[in-house]
Amino acid sequence: MLNFPNESRSYDAARRCIRFWGSDGAMEVSFFLEEDALTKIAVGTPSGESSLLASFDQNRDRILRTARKVYGRRHKGSYELIADDF
Repeated sequence: MLNFPNESRSYDAARRCIRFWGSDGAMEVSFFLEEDALTKIAVGTPSGESSLLASFDQNRDRILRTARKVYGRRHKGSYELIADDF
């Protein structure tokens, strides 16, 4: 079962996404939340690392629910969450 015991997340400016991690047993799973997806669920979020990270934190429950759904479709090394996932 996919869990998110580590609350850390980081902004990747090159990929324009927020990276966060989950775990499924002993396996670490990487997720990349596209900036466009975050601004879709948090309308009015200003650009910039600190604003995007704060918006991620405010919408964490919804993002993690979506991450679990996407993860359940197919198991692979990393997952990108896009606007259509929400």
